[in-house]
Amino acid sequence: MKVLANDGISKSGIEALEKGGFEVITTTVAQEQLINYINENEISVLLVRSATTVRKDLIDACPSLKIIGRGGVGMDNIDVEYARGKGLKVINTPAASSHSVAELVFGHFYGLARFLHNSNRDMPLEGDSNFKGLKKAYAKGTELKGKTLGVLGFGRIGQATAKVALGAGMKVVAFDPFIEKVNLELDFFDGQKVSFEIETISKEDVLKQADFITLHVPAQKDYVIDEAEFNIMKDGVILANAARGGVINEVALVKAIENGKVSRAALDVFENEPKPEMQLLMNPSLSLTPHTGAATNEAQDRIGTELAEQIINILG
Repeated sequence: MKVLANDGISKSGIEALEKGGFEVITTTVAQEQLINYINENEISVLLVRSATTVRKDLIDACPSLKIIGRGGVGMDNIDVEYARGKGLKVINTPAASSHSVAELVFGHFYGLARFLHNSNRDMPLEGDSNFKGLKKAYAKGTELKGKTLGVLGFGRIGQATAKVALGAGMKVVAFDPFIEKVNLELDFFDGQKVSFEIETISKEDVLKQADFITLHVPAQKDYVIDEAEFNIMKDGVILANAARGGVINEVALVKAIENGKVSRAALDVFENEPKPEMQLLMNPSLSLTPHTGAATNEAQDRIGTELAEQIINILG
């Protein structure tokens, strides 16, 4: 049986599938040519990440497909229920990239707290001519230790991010409409473990208390953070969105930065991917990455092997 990993798959994933008797194709087929390619090559398994979409037309037109797999968490690029209704298995890897996203969020937070996103641009340009000026400009950094992190969405990725925060000495408050409390276990290098029980509170209380806010929610119809939510936040809050484009109103975010409600923010995802708005790209108060939350070697290895295990269990 043939597996088409249209958005790529790790070497470990390929090896596991080949060991299980599958032929793995890693050609990237253009979206408009995908139906023909799947039918001509009798593809049984289509693996995607966020680039390829799997809609009703493709599902209807490709009778050889048995499994659609998403490397990662969110499956908004797949018509999941429709596919399952047609007898296809739809799988994903919800746990594989949680820690990678959490570390990226904190990479942004530490960078924003000490203006690294700006000084890394300015030092090559002015470091020799304006060293003292830059030193003065970036002298009002913030420590994360002792601050409060607000987590909106307390599933796997929200919990992984909370663990990093606890390790950094932060207080964690969280909101999730489906989760009342969570027991977080931090594992250390020498085998020691420390447990924290966190009870979720209201979204409004999270927004009022947090010095730093991170979103880990699925795509939805309405904004999770809009003008009304910004108004509730502390003045000078630092914000990160590594969840989905469209959960923050980007126009309202720029306005909140301009009026000082938000001091700085990080975006890994955008409403208009892959062409983010120019006013975001040029804003000096934003730290930006091109949707790379899950893009670590370790996470991609875990994703590949998890997908392979599920496919072999279903079709093996």
